[in-house]
Formats: sequence, C-alpha cells, structure tokens
Amino acid sequence: MNFNSFKSIALFSILISIVGCSAVPTHLIVSPQVNLSPSNQLLGKETQLNVVDMRTSPHIIQILEKDEPAFILSSEKRLEEIIQGVLAKQWQGQGLSITTTANNKMTVTIEKAIISVDQESVSYSTQSEIIITVSVDNTKQTLTNRFKNRAHSEGALNADIAALEAEFNQHLSSLIKQILISKDIKTFL
Repeated sequence: MNFNSFKSIALFSILISIVGCSAVPTHLIVSPQVNLSPSNQLLGKETQLNVVDMRTSPHIIQILEKDEPAFILSSEKRLEEIIQGVLAKQWQGQGLSITTTANNKMTVTIEKAIISVDQESVSYSTQSEIIITVSVDNTKQTLTNRFKNRAHSEGALNADIAALEAEFNQHLSSLIKQILISKDIKTFL
C-alpha cells in the first residue's frame, strides 16, 4: 500500500467518523436520578399510584428557527412511565406500599415538561418548564400540591441536544425529589 492510498483511507475514515458523530438523535433518554436514603417513614401506609400525562404533545424539546419547521424530540420511553417508576421505587424504599386496592389514591399529573429553544444564526436561548401536580385522596379529603421548575439559558452557536437532555434530566430529578420529600404528602398519607 502506498502513502497516497493510506492518506485517502485515513481521510475517508476521519470524514465518516465526523459525520457519524454529528448524527442528530431521534429520541431523548430521560433518566432522572433520585437517590433518597431508605427509611421507614411511610411504613404501614399504602396508596394507589397513577401518573397521567396531560400535555397536548409528547415532545420534550422543541427547537424553533426562523423560516424552518420546528425540530422536536420526545422521550424514548413514555414520560409518565419513567416518573411512575422512579416515584414507586423511592416511596417503596421509604416503606410505602403501592397497591391497586389501597384506600388512598394518589394521582400525579404531568401538566408541562418542555425545553423550548429559540435558535438564531449565531446564538440560542432556552426556556425550560416542568409542572407536575400531585393529588392525594384519602377518602375523607383531598390534598393537591403543584410542583414547578423553570429555567432560562443562553448560548452561542447551536443548542447542544446532549446538554439539553442533561438539563431536562437535572430539572426533572430535582422536581421528583421535591415531591418525594414533601412533608404535606407524607403527612396526608
């Protein structure tokens, strides 16, 4: 193999790797990280748990650019399933029994979960908002709490999907933790 052939192969390999790295993702990986220490705070208490997504559209990221169609990304897995899984695991770690026959009924409603990006030619700005309402009915009365997380950021050039994904996971993790440590919810159960 001569030097020119080697250069051609090397250049082709580099171009393929650059194109492969710049491929646009088709879905987000939503994976909130919440790790509360196990305890017996809710031992002997039980509830039904139902998570409902009331958003009009399932996408999480929307990138808006003038004279271009919106670019949207949804979660690889349904958002309500992800949230239900994290809440159930963490509450069970606190001693709460989650069963379909419990008198207490908890409904977690996803009202909003979006990062909206306004993309300009050399800069971008983001608005992030997550709103989740938790309603607990203990057959005598109902408690309703609303949890919100809002953020704004700006940057140069193009918005980085991986950074937006990480930002969403961080905000969602924070909000889920607020729900899990809510004294009102624990007392009401």
